Amino acid sequence: MGTNPFDDDKLHDECGVFGIYGTAEAAPHAALGLHALQHRGQEAAGIVTFGGGQFHAHRDLGHVGDIFSSERVIGQLAGGAAIGHVRYSTTGETVLRNVQPLFADLDFGGFALAHNGNLTNAMARRRDLVGRGALFQSTTDTEVIVHLVATSRAGSPVDRLIHALRQTEGAYSLVGLTDSCVIGVRDPLGVRPLVLGQLGESHIVTSETCALDIIGATFLRDVEPGEMVVLDASGVHSLRPFPPAQRRFCIFEHIYFARPDSIMEGSSVYESRKRIGAELSRENHIAADLVIPVPDSGVPAAIGYAQESGIPFELGIIRNHYVGRTFIEPGQQIRNLGVKLKHNANRAMLKGKRVVMVDDSIVRGTTSIKIVEMVRAAGVVEVHMRIAAPPTSHSCFYGIDTPQRGELLAARMDVEAMASHIGVDSLAFISLDGLYRAMGEPGRNDLAPQYCDACFTGDYPTRLSDREDNDLPAQLTLLAELA
Repeated sequence: MGTNPFDDDKLHDECGVFGIYGTAEAAPHAALGLHALQHRGQEAAGIVTFGGGQFHAHRDLGHVGDIFSSERVIGQLAGGAAIGHVRYSTTGETVLRNVQPLFADLDFGGFALAHNGNLTNAMARRRDLVGRGALFQSTTDTEVIVHLVATSRAGSPVDRLIHALRQTEGAYSLVGLTDSCVIGVRDPLGVRPLVLGQLGESHIVTSETCALDIIGATFLRDVEPGEMVVLDASGVHSLRPFPPAQRRFCIFEHIYFARPDSIMEGSSVYESRKRIGAELSRENHIAADLVIPVPDSGVPAAIGYAQESGIPFELGIIRNHYVGRTFIEPGQQIRNLGVKLKHNANRAMLKGKRVVMVDDSIVRGTTSIKIVEMVRAAGVVEVHMRIAAPPTSHSCFYGIDTPQRGELLAARMDVEAMASHIGVDSLAFISLDGLYRAMGEPGRNDLAPQYCDACFTGDYPTRLSDREDNDLPAQLTLLAELA
């Protein structure tokens, strides 16, 4: 069940994670942190805490505000340490047993784990584990890590997690919880984000700085690629258990996924998006009367485009922010009205105008078609679409929910054909080098790319082992579960 059936033409991040150690208010702070990370996953949320000698957990399908609004629920999550997770599934069905954090009683005690990212060899590792007698209860790749920890013969829980992760490929930012610590770890390429913060005497690891802001915590630094941080009673301990690798942070975090008020890899996401818009204007300027964003994700880039071009910025499309939970299972007639339920043309501003319409990306193109039809019906005389990302022509296998490559418009058409298909007078995308320039680089280093940009280039920074193994099943089975 998706919470917004009209968002299927956007890319979705899989998850957000939050961990805190050293405060009696661990659960309330975790719930607030997950509120701030709601944009990273709207299907489900969960929190696991440790206190009073035992673990406490609450997980459910839906939004954070619905799941953790009750004082009774928060009151049952006792303890001075907590980890939490918001989920948008890229692996596993949307049922309760797939909701994270996952928890298991192992021979050293309880262990909870939450994961943002995607393992590209999860199916192969799962097959090996099942062959050795492992019993899986979910279809998530996160459970593969839990089983690898369970079967490790290393010493401490931290050492076991290190041993488990050395057997995996792909992208991950993890938070784990034992009876004595919270663990945060980032994959050696640093594809997915993870930051470290402090609130009084307590320490926090989480996906974005906006989750620190909401609880009044101080941002300390990014967790480095390949770094593991252990938060316990004596403070923060940094480990470097993996060989160094070329950093390949996901560039789409700056384009779309992260909240604009977050700081990512030392840069303001909002300022990055404005710079992308300015570069887009320099590369693809055209005479027009207005620059209008496709809200909300296109707004900062549209501001940058307008400022660079000198063309006035206006809100030519108004977004309804309250449609998401209204139509859970819409009929086809309502689904056909989907764009108008979420967006409406500002007719008085648009009539008779030539507009530059700025959006963050084009995936299938279905929403773009409907929005163009809507603004033309409002009296626009020319529509020039400008996209703050290069053409999305390849699927992502690192924690972003993308369609099969054949469904991506840019994989099937060139720019001219896409413009005709969408119904615009002109269409242009920022160039790959232009995107890198907006990020402060001279351009893309093709020998050692500075970011993961595989969705634009097909240059995947890790092996895609599961896709290369034709003997693996196409999907996993899971007993139907009523939520």
